[in-house]
Amino acid sequence: MSQYLEQRHIGLSAEDEQQMLHLLGLETLDQLIDQTIPENIRRDMPQLGEPLTESQYLALMDALATQNKRFTNLIGRGYYGCAVPAVVQRCLLENPSWYTSYTPYQAEVSQGRLELLFLFQTMMSDLAGLPLANCSLLDEATAAAEAVTMMRNLRSREQVKNNINTVWVSSDMFDSTLAVLKTRAEGQGILLDISDMPDMSRTYCGAIWQYPMASGEVGELESLTDFFHSQCAKVAVVADPLALALLPSPGSFGADIVCGSAGRLGLPMGYGGPTAGYMCCRDEYKRELPGRIIGLSKDSHEKPAFRLALQTREQHIKREKATSNICTAEALSAMMVACYGLYNGAEGIRKTAESIHSKAVYISELAQAYGFEQLNDQFFDTIRLVLPEGVTVEMFREKAEQAEINCYYGKDNTISLSFDELVGLDEMNALIELFAEVTDNCPQTEESDSAFEGLWAIDESKVREIDYLQNEIFCKYHTETELMRYLKNLERKDISLTDSMIPLGSCTMKLNPAAAMIPITMQGFTAPHPLQPIEQVGGYQEIIKRLTEQLLTITGFSALTFQPTSGAAGEYTGLVVIREALKKRGEEQRKILLIPASAHGTNPASCVQAGFVPVVVACDEKGNTDLQDWKKKIEENKPTLAGCMITYPSTHGIFETAIREMIDSVHDSGGLVYMDGANMNAQIGYTCPAAMGADVCHLNLHKSFAAPHGGGGPGAGCVAVRKELTDCLPTETTNRVSSAMYGNINMAIISFGYIAMMGTDALRHATATAILSANYLAHRLKDAYGIVYTGESGRVGHELILDCRQFKAVGITETDIAKRLMDFGYHAPTLSFPVHGTLMIEPTESESKQELDRFAEAMLTIREEIREIENGSADAKDNVLLNAPHPEYEAIVGEWNHSYSRQKAFYPLSWVAQNKRWIPVGRVDNGFGDRNLVARL
Repeated sequence: MSQYLEQRHIGLSAEDEQQMLHLLGLETLDQLIDQTIPENIRRDMPQLGEPLTESQYLALMDALATQNKRFTNLIGRGYYGCAVPAVVQRCLLENPSWYTSYTPYQAEVSQGRLELLFLFQTMMSDLAGLPLANCSLLDEATAAAEAVTMMRNLRSREQVKNNINTVWVSSDMFDSTLAVLKTRAEGQGILLDISDMPDMSRTYCGAIWQYPMASGEVGELESLTDFFHSQCAKVAVVADPLALALLPSPGSFGADIVCGSAGRLGLPMGYGGPTAGYMCCRDEYKRELPGRIIGLSKDSHEKPAFRLALQTREQHIKREKATSNICTAEALSAMMVACYGLYNGAEGIRKTAESIHSKAVYISELAQAYGFEQLNDQFFDTIRLVLPEGVTVEMFREKAEQAEINCYYGKDNTISLSFDELVGLDEMNALIELFAEVTDNCPQTEESDSAFEGLWAIDESKVREIDYLQNEIFCKYHTETELMRYLKNLERKDISLTDSMIPLGSCTMKLNPAAAMIPITMQGFTAPHPLQPIEQVGGYQEIIKRLTEQLLTITGFSALTFQPTSGAAGEYTGLVVIREALKKRGEEQRKILLIPASAHGTNPASCVQAGFVPVVVACDEKGNTDLQDWKKKIEENKPTLAGCMITYPSTHGIFETAIREMIDSVHDSGGLVYMDGANMNAQIGYTCPAAMGADVCHLNLHKSFAAPHGGGGPGAGCVAVRKELTDCLPTETTNRVSSAMYGNINMAIISFGYIAMMGTDALRHATATAILSANYLAHRLKDAYGIVYTGESGRVGHELILDCRQFKAVGITETDIAKRLMDFGYHAPTLSFPVHGTLMIEPTESESKQELDRFAEAMLTIREEIREIENGSADAKDNVLLNAPHPEYEAIVGEWNHSYSRQKAFYPLSWVAQNKRWIPVGRVDNGFGDRNLVARL
């Protein structure tokens, strides 16, 4: 029995469980599981060890944090130390009102995070010198990969006709970026010409380089822009946004796309992630821009309101026609970047950039005095040095590590030093002493930071004017008091798990245990650089080892990778593993993947991104995969069948009893089976992908394993495989899918804590409770709405789909119900997915019976409000559903012109007043926002 988390994480008491089971006509949870999960896939999960108490876990994490050495990291390569403002850490990162909120699909109850993401777009657009930015991607390497795909998609008809699909890639880019580009290009059929300079006799469809380059040199590559544009090729620049505070913007010299990582604008390194990828482009390319765009529209009362713009760009809507598979991005990280911009303003960011540059110049000049050769001419923060004669890399590294300094060690007896805003007087003097020691000289240390100020190594003609962050909002919040109050004001505009249950199907909005969250901001975990020597990060390595063991025990697999930084990235990675396995078998002609219509929404997009061809398999009237159609399509595609993608239980909310037959038939035809782990919360402890025969599975750590959604990210989508596929997993150079080898590992700490404090029995209990809660809601709501799909025994899995199509006869849609729920203080369930005209609900194990009953009462009240329209007692046009949600400002108008009362609008049930969630805007006009796209200040 768990000593801690089972009692605190699971929302139902033993008495609650019995009452709910009794309503379902059952005696025990085991009876419910027997009616829900097929017997032929069941298994007893091995023990994970005795669960830890909260105090035991935090003591363990304190000890592990001290095993991560806090050296001065001058490694760079896309990761830099950063001063995270304490007010941002406390008021946003550590605040559950921010980290437990969902992706802002429901704009009316997401205005706070939408506003911060809008400011992030403004910041990145300003710095890049381009008019349009998205509201974050995953990291720098995957952003660059998205840019390459985007340039391919932007080819002219003539280029497509002539099969022009080569992109020039500067070889002076970070190794991780080049590796990820190769992985993406292979699946997309894009040819990469990786070289120092392009072949002027060759025709390209795009070009991409880094600014400043990996070597640290600012470079003159912008002079090539005209050459590529003369071929109608697009130009993408991977830019350091802090360098753009000093250097000319890529937009100013003709770049079409600018992307990279915003990590050094207010985010800790965290051993590699999460960071915040970004991308900007010309306005005419907005339909091809991956990820999400926040747009400013208006509400039903003509007041300004933010929303997700151009939502048809979402990959689960476009499916196999999607141009990207981005789903979870890095929203929480992007919001922290926006706060960094608000807190520092243009002048503060410029001052930081100048200070970093000046320190680099100082060491550049000092190093030459000590006999080092400086290889860079024009640089921002990175200098590349040839060691003095007689000094080897091994000798220098040994002395450097004794001085607790990490550098980047290159070829030909060179080292690189990259400076960041955490390098102060002590660090500079330690570096000076190191140079003196390795060259047998006396150190000339400094007594004040002023010695490192005002030095320049950039041509005056290249120094940028402060033409960014000029909107007045970036001048208002430079004190802690003002920023604290601004964030609190935004917080009040959103619904999160601190307010009420978020009943989204397929998204598993469960409790993120506070004890599991605490270590992610411990300095022992925020400070490490992803390229630190492994012996310096013993704490992280121990967590990786233990979490790997936990997840392999849960899934039944033999090996895994933490590289994927989101669930959709996990889907893509799983398919890259299958692609590699087929290549090793010499069966690269196998390109067809069967995907049931009930699969997770991003599957077809991920399929195409990995270079496969999706073939959708129909479902029968009960929501099960049509076995006849399944076997027919296997037979039709047998020679080219790569395998299948299966979500289990399906997004129809049921455990299909024929799952083993489906998997076996694919294996018999030479295919491999990928299982989408989005719904793993309904498997843990009772079954697992390996027990069903799957070959590969990704795990959404931000769903089943209690890491938070963060308003749309960061996520983590680690991928597990059976033993035979171990050598197909991503490595440092092969099939790499993210900038950091361990992806968003700082987020994975949360999942480690969740599992460690739950233990086997509590995890199993959580699964059963989630299934019980879903079936309890299904029973309470089935007569009012109807449940679209149930299993053979009449039960649902961990989620249920309410049928709202019947209400269209009186002019009410599922959207109206979703908006009306906001007046009760609830976020909407999943809207019109996977079945149009429906609402999909997943209660999770974290909610109490009281909360489930409140939600059910709200839904039943809404059904009665629809009935009032049906019987004519409510106006067909002026009713609470069509006018929902009712914004706060409407409550205080002098004259009330609706046919129903204010009380009905704002306090539809007595308990709503106990925790009234006031809504800042009325229903947002989506069409207006798309026709008049405004995506920055």
